[in-house]
Amino acid sequence: MSASVTSRALDLLGAFDTDHRQLTLSALARRAGLPLATAHRLVGELCRWGALARLESGEYVIGRRLWDLGLLAPVQAGLRQAASPFLHDLYGATLVTVHLAVRDGCEVLYIDRLSGHVSVPVVSKVGSRLPMHATGVGKVLLAHAPEPVRAEVLGKLTRVTPYTITQPARLLDQLRRVRAEGFATTGEEMSLGACSVAVPVRGPVGEVVAALGLVVPDLRRERARLVSALQVAAQGISRVLASAQWK
Repeated sequence: MSASVTSRALDLLGAFDTDHRQLTLSALARRAGLPLATAHRLVGELCRWGALARLESGEYVIGRRLWDLGLLAPVQAGLRQAASPFLHDLYGATLVTVHLAVRDGCEVLYIDRLSGHVSVPVVSKVGSRLPMHATGVGKVLLAHAPEPVRAEVLGKLTRVTPYTITQPARLLDQLRRVRAEGFATTGEEMSLGACSVAVPVRGPVGEVVAALGLVVPDLRRERARLVSALQVAAQGISRVLASAQWK
């Protein structure tokens, strides 16, 4: 059975990711697996609707209308709105990069970020997805994820830096400590020169719905203070979610 027009249009939109934010028409067609003529026709329709936009260079990018629609998604409109003032308070208290993330399958999806004053290599962007086992927010979410998710992640522990943990037993031990201590840390596991610390954000009935994290050059002296600041912010977000009966 041939693919529908809708599925072909979605394949074109799915050709974009964090490593491919601008694509030529030929690259779009190739990544979507479509004939060039078909891609040209559908891209024109997507541009007219606002799902794509064409740059002066001739490359295409995701259009503003998709961004506007994305802001209506519950993960954006509910959680992000509830968390926003606490993220700004946390940033004001620490002046380092602040992350808010949720689990999307077996990856971390970053839904908000405030960039810090300290120069630290940070690879995450709003909307980007990163490995759960190599990030602080990811370890928090993985520690509280369903067992099938943990099993799948543990079965494919890729090495991102020389310090990424790729031994399942060692990671499982870390996840047990995350659940017991209430926070997770990383040391240059996602990018060299960057450490992170993160805590869970709980929903109305105590379930972990997100993770709140900070990225710093070094955790050796400031870990206790940063964990405390994170926990205060996470508790504030949880109170707002509970009062709004967020789901």
